[in-house]
Amino acid sequence: MSILMFSEYALMVALAVFAIATIRITTRKTIAMALVGAGGLSIAVATLLILVNNIYGLSFCRDIATALVLLGPVGTIAFARVLRGD
Repeated sequence: MSILMFSEYALMVALAVFAIATIRITTRKTIAMALVGAGGLSIAVATLLILVNNIYGLSFCRDIATALVLLGPVGTIAFARVLRGD
């Protein structure tokens, strides 16, 4: 196993831990913490999908990751505007 492959698997483990931490942040009582957690989770999942694309060559993972990166902030902004009342 090369050092690059080992580092990719180590990054996958780190992203899994980060995803679990963001799920914990999302379940806090305030809405702001839920938005922060959801944004962090979408970033973690998108990065994990790009990594899976690089390791296994699954091209659809890149498309899903791009959609997550583009639609995550749009949904957060829309939700914040609804809460603000505009």
